[in-house]
Amino acid sequence: MSFAPLLEAAPAVPLHAFAAMGAFVLGLVQFSAPKGTLPHRTIGWIWVVLMVVVAASSFWIHQIRLFGPFSPIHLLSIFTLVVLPLAVWRAHTHRVADHRRMMILIFAGALVVAGLFTLVPGRIMHRVIFGA
Repeated sequence: MSFAPLLEAAPAVPLHAFAAMGAFVLGLVQFSAPKGTLPHRTIGWIWVVLMVVVAASSFWIHQIRLFGPFSPIHLLSIFTLVVLPLAVWRAHTHRVADHRRMMILIFAGALVVAGLFTLVPGRIMHRVIFGA
């Protein structure tokens, strides 16, 4: 494993990837830690900021071009930027079940599923994990 391909990429790519890796780890922490506590809320806000960075930075990554400079994965970024504030609002208004469902959906779609697509041969993260 070598971070060289990631660090040699355009600036948006490492920003996007490192924010996604941080969000993935913090997401796992959130799933396993007690809910409703100050640490949960603090880590949650950090996670939200990381996810905004992940989603926003994707609009400067154009390796797969199906619709002009964009690909279907950019729809997931739009979805994340729309659902994320709604999920935070659900927590703020004590609609915990909705908050939980939305956050799990964002984690699963924007981090797990999208993350698996980065491991396809020819992609930068494939080279990071598996080499050239």
